[in-house]
Amino acid sequence: MRTDAFALRHIGPRENDLNHMFKTIGVENFDQLIYETIPDDIRLKNDLNLDAPMTEYEYSQHIHELGKKNKVYKSYIGLGYHPTIIPAVIQRNVFENPGWYTAYTPYQAEIAQGRLEAILNFQTTVIELTGMEIANASLLDEGTAAAEAMALLFDVRTRDQKKINTNKFFVSEEILPQTLSILQTRSTPLNIELVVGNHEDFDFSTDFFGAILQYPGKYGQVNDYAGFIAKASESDIKVAVAADILSLAKLTSPGEMGAAVVVGTTQRFGIPMGYGGPHAAYFATKEEYKRSMPGRIIGVSIDANGNRALRMALGTREQHIKREKATSNICTAQVLLAVMAGMYAVYHGPKGLRYIANKVHSSAVTLADALNKLGVYQTNSAFFDTISVKADAQKVKAIAEKNKVNFYYVDADTISISLNETTSIADINQIIAIFAEATGKDKVTVSNLSTSDNFVAGLERKSAFLMHDVFNNHHSESQLMRYIKKLERKDLSLNHSMISLGSCTMKLNAAAEMLPLSMANWNSIHPFAPIEQAEGYITMLKKLEQQLNVVTGFAGTTLQPNSGAQGEYAGLMAIRAYHLSRGDNHRNVCLIPSSAHGTNPASAAMAGMHIIVTKTMENGNIDVEDLRARAIEHAADLSCLMVTYPSTHGVFESAICEITKIIHDNGGLVYMDGANMNAQVGLTNPATIGADVCHLNLHKTFAIPHGGGGPGVGPICVNEKLVPFLPTNPIIPVGGNNAITAISSAPYGSALVCLISYGYITMLGAEGLKSSTEHAILNANYMKARLEEHYPVLYSGEMGRAAHEMILDCRSFKQNGIEVTDIAKRLMDYGFHAPTVSFPVAGTLMVEPTESEDLAELDRFCDAMISIRKEIDAASADDANNVLKNSPHTLAMLTSNDWNMPYTREQAAYPLDYIHENKFWPSVRRVDDAYGDRNLVCSCAPIEAYM
Repeated sequence: MRTDAFALRHIGPRENDLNHMFKTIGVENFDQLIYETIPDDIRLKNDLNLDAPMTEYEYSQHIHELGKKNKVYKSYIGLGYHPTIIPAVIQRNVFENPGWYTAYTPYQAEIAQGRLEAILNFQTTVIELTGMEIANASLLDEGTAAAEAMALLFDVRTRDQKKINTNKFFVSEEILPQTLSILQTRSTPLNIELVVGNHEDFDFSTDFFGAILQYPGKYGQVNDYAGFIAKASESDIKVAVAADILSLAKLTSPGEMGAAVVVGTTQRFGIPMGYGGPHAAYFATKEEYKRSMPGRIIGVSIDANGNRALRMALGTREQHIKREKATSNICTAQVLLAVMAGMYAVYHGPKGLRYIANKVHSSAVTLADALNKLGVYQTNSAFFDTISVKADAQKVKAIAEKNKVNFYYVDADTISISLNETTSIADINQIIAIFAEATGKDKVTVSNLSTSDNFVAGLERKSAFLMHDVFNNHHSESQLMRYIKKLERKDLSLNHSMISLGSCTMKLNAAAEMLPLSMANWNSIHPFAPIEQAEGYITMLKKLEQQLNVVTGFAGTTLQPNSGAQGEYAGLMAIRAYHLSRGDNHRNVCLIPSSAHGTNPASAAMAGMHIIVTKTMENGNIDVEDLRARAIEHAADLSCLMVTYPSTHGVFESAICEITKIIHDNGGLVYMDGANMNAQVGLTNPATIGADVCHLNLHKTFAIPHGGGGPGVGPICVNEKLVPFLPTNPIIPVGGNNAITAISSAPYGSALVCLISYGYITMLGAEGLKSSTEHAILNANYMKARLEEHYPVLYSGEMGRAAHEMILDCRSFKQNGIEVTDIAKRLMDYGFHAPTVSFPVAGTLMVEPTESEDLAELDRFCDAMISIRKEIDAASADDANNVLKNSPHTLAMLTSNDWNMPYTREQAAYPLDYIHENKFWPSVRRVDDAYGDRNLVCSCAPIEAYM
């Protein structure tokens, strides 16, 4: 056995465990198990055509050498991306810490209190800097956040009878180019008419429902928008503002100007550029629009003892609940990056943020003054960090790149220069020297930063912000390190125990895959840097695209979508573009089985499709005859089918090829949701089952960590007929020959974390990927065999097998007064995060162990579930005072002088022996969700302040 093989480290079960596991399941070997799980007609006949796997050491050497091909220049390009200083205490204790990056979305609030507090800090930072009333837990990037703002304003217009039929949306020509491209993408299927122009010439016609402005503008101009917003309000036009968050420490906030929505990115708050992401966007609005907000909101509530407790507020924000009535398909966030940005605000506090903003502005003023002395005139009448100068762009570019400096070249004689918190006086003098050489003038040298401001009169911020204790108590490294650790201790992550979430694939995020993210030659590249400076990135990204093509059997891939929901949307927009290219403008019917993930209908609605829901049979499979009837009925207008495979019920449906053929025979295409791809890789693929496009969750199957609810990456892979329509970017052209406009802000989306999936595939190779899938199926079926005597398994394949996950039916326990939520909360006392609760079937648990968990961990989880089943049997519907209903049990509860429970403290805290070795203590008792929704608080002020 090769002990240096990465697969040996990634895959949990050991060779000598397999016979026991096979015997428990009732099979002889892997061949029999896979034969009984996956229909033979869709099994791959050959191994994946991938390079031989590298060891961890070989990969480390490889990625280091590849990184050298990236040229890290001083980037003053701006356009929403800036070099930033990542405080080392945050880099080491959050960004590089599996206690933070391996956590799951905080659906189980009692074991996510640390993460929830960190996100509450982020929301508070956003609310106070923007001057708004409510903010969400982050969005994917600035461009998509702006599109969500447009969608919100389009949605709330229906409350105003005068605006109910308006569809025009004004976009300032100052908007970032990538944001405009995304607005074009998102507006078209919703029949929103974009009108791009100069805000000073806007006629405030009653035909408009909304407008969006950039603050400061794309090339640095700072405008006072208060008059525009006031005049728009008179015509019932609601205004969104895309604002640079660092500038808001120095400039009057958009909220104080009357904005309805404020969006942007928090990348400047200590998050590396990473060639485009991931970065936490922000979204803030007025409380009256909270029911139309996209994404998640973290709110303050109380627990069973009346103590303060945090949780995800307003369950209706989760778009999969609204399905086709959703105003957004986004059900995720960029939590890890939002935590970093929030910690940056905690570490620096209001004084530190003002200092950084003042220094950046002073640097820009100093540079502008020096260039003016050279006769290189600055044209913005007011600016924060970005100056626009007149000079020979071609001549300057040649000299700048010789000096390893990037500016943004607007046209032949206009250059935009954005300064940032890393800019030193030496950097300013280097820029001056470049322009002196280009103009043939003697260079001017500066030794001090200017003390003057260059703003519109009255735009200096006067309002206070971030006065809460948390932003004023953690400014030494010791204080912040301990604060981060205090929060980390409240969260259960993969570094404590397995997280067996069905549909979410919480596998190992290996350290060898993660390490390159901290390397400067990977995380310091601007996404709009000249492409020849990103040779390492382009090589890696193109190789990853090719690897994913091989895995899926498809011809082309785009990495641009930066969440699974965005992947769904991108796939549907590619299908839409295909039909339009053939003159089939009428093809807009999307068939979706009733068992589908709720983001499917939400995505289809956003793509402008007419949704027809098809039936599911009692065994959980798609009703093929109903599907056939609907496909024939709508054949003239059929656009596509959205199908998840293996099914949402964890089964490889044997009729899948018949299903895809029905769609093709009736003129439609097939979109396959890749949420369950962990059961396919190396054994079958989307092309083989007859799909035309699939999205992949790199944050599930391909090892990018969930980060507490994000980052995610959701690339789409397509067959040859859809390759021409893969999305582009307005600054760095990518995509197909007939590319749709942008899906997300950066050309390659969240490029930095694509390194993780590239490492995962490169170190596993064809054999390791196939083995991972086999072990994922093995682990699931082993758990099924151990648990099905105690919990009915709702669905299984024709030969009785699960795919990589299974659904445990807990509905009958209601006769004992026990709900599935009680089981989820009791698992916390056993040291486990609950499986997926009540999805896709209410009253069930969906369990997915993944290939990374070893036999001992699988057995610990099974022992816990079997022990809980005994507790269920002992419970009575007549008496709610039992160990399940009172769970989880906190340390404070167990050490209290008062104990009047009908069971012992030992039973509550240590029901099984293994727990003594590694006890996890939930920090709050069961959270009261209803109270939190009735008393919505989503910032740091104590709850008493709102009562």
